[in-house]
Amino acid sequence: MIQNTPEFMIRFIEPEDWRALVEIWSDFKQSPYARYDVPHSLDVEEVKEKARRWAEVSPHMEHMFFAVCNEDGMFGYIDFHKIEGGYECGYCFHSRYHGRGYARESLRRLMEWLAKDGRKRFVAGTAFNNLPSVRLLDSLGFQKVGEEKVSFYKDEKGEDIYFDGGIFMVCVGE
Repeated sequence: MIQNTPEFMIRFIEPEDWRALVEIWSDFKQSPYARYDVPHSLDVEEVKEKARRWAEVSPHMEHMFFAVCNEDGMFGYIDFHKIEGGYECGYCFHSRYHGRGYARESLRRLMEWLAKDGRKRFVAGTAFNNLPSVRLLDSLGFQKVGEEKVSFYKDEKGEDIYFDGGIFMVCVGE
């Protein structure tokens, strides 16, 4: 266990978390914000393999995947990837837990925990139209440092569907 609070705990992803990943990703696909993120497969065998790989690599601290859980099980996850001088991070939480501060508090705790190794810079990307994600990053002190055009989907003609995204950064403990 990495962090424990009265409301939730944070631990490395485990292979058995594949069921929760399917549920989180199924829920996310219903969100209007899904078009702004990399699509995730819901194929059981593919998700099992992804959970197994995530569990295997996380303790090595280069690519880390954390489960955010309560007594009912895993309801969200956060990932961090080492980059020069810091970490790139991402997150996804089941919609039943949106608006309760779980993403903010778990991200804050993990960034503080990871910053102890001297890497205090954190980078995240999100679509400008994904206002909940933009507000989350803003509440954690992230500042926009760049913009990019991104496409994860194609239209019926096979053409990329682009959206405007931002690159946000924060330095923890400075």
